[in-house]
Amino acid sequence: MKRFLVAAISLGFVVLGAMSCSHESGGGISTNVPTVHAANPVKEAAKTMTAFHSDAELSRYLREVAAKQRHVMRMSAGLAYSTASPAPASPAMEKASAGADKDESITNVQHAGVDEGGIVKAHGNYLVVLRRGRLFTVSIEDGDLRPTSVVDAFGPDINPNGTWYDEMLVSNNTIVVIGYSYERGGTEVGLFHIDGAGKLTYRSTYHLRSNDYYSSRNYASRLIGSKLIFYSPLYVNPSAEDPFGAFPAVRKWHKGAIPSEFKRIAPATQVYKPEYALDYDYNVALHTVTVCDLASGDFDCRATSVIGPSGRVFYVSPHAVYIWVTSWTYGDQEARTKSMVYRMPLDGSAPSALRVSGSPVDQFSFLESEDGFLNVLVRSDGAGDGMWSAEGTRGITELMRVSIDSFTDGSAEVPAAGYRKLPTPNGYAFQNRFVGDYLLYGTGSGWGEPQKAQRERLYAVRWATGDVHPVILEHGVDRIEAMGSDAVVVGSDGRDLHFTAVRLGDVPSAVDDYVGKGASQGELRSHGFFYKPEDEDSGMLGLPISVPGRAGYRHLFENSAAIVFLRNDALHLEELGQLGAQPENAKDDGCRASCVDWYGNSQPLFLRGRVIALLGYEMVEGIVERGRILELRRVNYGSDVKLSKG
Repeated sequence: MKRFLVAAISLGFVVLGAMSCSHESGGGISTNVPTVHAANPVKEAAKTMTAFHSDAELSRYLREVAAKQRHVMRMSAGLAYSTASPAPASPAMEKASAGADKDESITNVQHAGVDEGGIVKAHGNYLVVLRRGRLFTVSIEDGDLRPTSVVDAFGPDINPNGTWYDEMLVSNNTIVVIGYSYERGGTEVGLFHIDGAGKLTYRSTYHLRSNDYYSSRNYASRLIGSKLIFYSPLYVNPSAEDPFGAFPAVRKWHKGAIPSEFKRIAPATQVYKPEYALDYDYNVALHTVTVCDLASGDFDCRATSVIGPSGRVFYVSPHAVYIWVTSWTYGDQEARTKSMVYRMPLDGSAPSALRVSGSPVDQFSFLESEDGFLNVLVRSDGAGDGMWSAEGTRGITELMRVSIDSFTDGSAEVPAAGYRKLPTPNGYAFQNRFVGDYLLYGTGSGWGEPQKAQRERLYAVRWATGDVHPVILEHGVDRIEAMGSDAVVVGSDGRDLHFTAVRLGDVPSAVDDYVGKGASQGELRSHGFFYKPEDEDSGMLGLPISVPGRAGYRHLFENSAAIVFLRNDALHLEELGQLGAQPENAKDDGCRASCVDWYGNSQPLFLRGRVIALLGYEMVEGIVERGRILELRRVNYGSDVKLSKG
């Protein structure tokens, strides 16, 4: 199932740690990312991919795929593969946002204007929090901090067993809770109403047929205006008597709902295949983007699917969804990869594709830049960002840069000149981020135990030219964030937690290093961090921290101890202080669903000139006086709410 037992998680990171021994910079792997060369097509490539004309045509195509898979399986029977080779993914292992306060965002999003599903959102005079299977509102009107309303994050006639309610978005007066239900077989979408007094009311629940979307780094949903955007993989059995029985579909939930009530939302005319098909030797998936218009008053959704292998990373820009898929071919005791990147415009026009090489690490490996190019950091042995795949990438590192206009029907491929080889750092817990004119990357401890690090390298690459500038740090790289036009890099030296301010000028350099003695990072997901600028050169940042030496994965089961706040003054970092949790006051919440914090439990909040620390069920407000942050008040929104359930 999607969520591993604690022991399995611990074991997984021990294995990843062992893998890191083979990743020496410039050594250990003797081949580059396999680059592809421009072909000489017989005819000019079409600008978009081709959709199937009918179910009959699509059915014939799937039968051909099934026949090829049976042939490959017979040919490969009895072969032994190296355990170091990446395995194909298994279905079982698998400016302000429009929905937030109109004046400011509290979510650390990748792109301004593209909101991402999270655990806390601002809506007018209220904060909305999703935690452990329940929704809460907290009033912030006129300087208030008062729990207001609480409801279950699922319908009154729904058994939440086997369901994980992971992320939330807000559009006008509609709150959307996104989760995954093993019990009911797909992505579960709960719709709630929030009124002017902050009261929450359940409206309805819908199910979208899908496989588990979970990623240790990415989020499943985005919101642009009133358009709710989902990505979901759906594994297809091309040999099935009725393969369409597993195609994307939606069902409105009611007590006694049955599978036959699912209504297909991806007809054959909305299913696309590239002109050049990748190998589907071991699996085939429908990579589906579903767009639902929340302004319609109903759950009006349309889906577009592309066919590809199961390994994937997806990225949402303000203009399109990009899905990078990778297939593996085995032979001669080694694995070879082939990849393709699909571009699915958000205006509903037909998708296009390019043949590419390697695989991105996660969504932060992408940048659709304003000059009309797609820039992607790729690694030769990447396996996508499904489940824990992004936490142990391997192989040579390159930067791919191609014009968006070069996307076609999938027959064109990126030539060797479209890739620039980059230095490959030591370590397995790879982090990367585009900040301003630079791509920054390095390695750290990730979800594992804090690693000792004396001097590590952060690589700063001008993505437009490929120029590389190494920056020496006194710690590993576990988080890379924008701080105005510059960056802050967070990581452990095995004992203390470092925040290094990096100037991204003509020659990038580390300017200042704040050291949190005996601390570790309390949240690994991107939303755990926030930087609030005051002007071009100054601002305040916050990040959850925890006890010394805590392994990264422990944030799933243990709350953060505090949120530390730092002031940035022209890249000089000064601690303002901490707002801490009081776990001794915690009460049994009778949790019925989502009782592990897969998407985090702590976050700094900056809004309306106020500073608030979300720490589990506590909200702690601070005030900055004479360069120090002092606790002003705290509430327990999980137990202090007095209203009856809505």
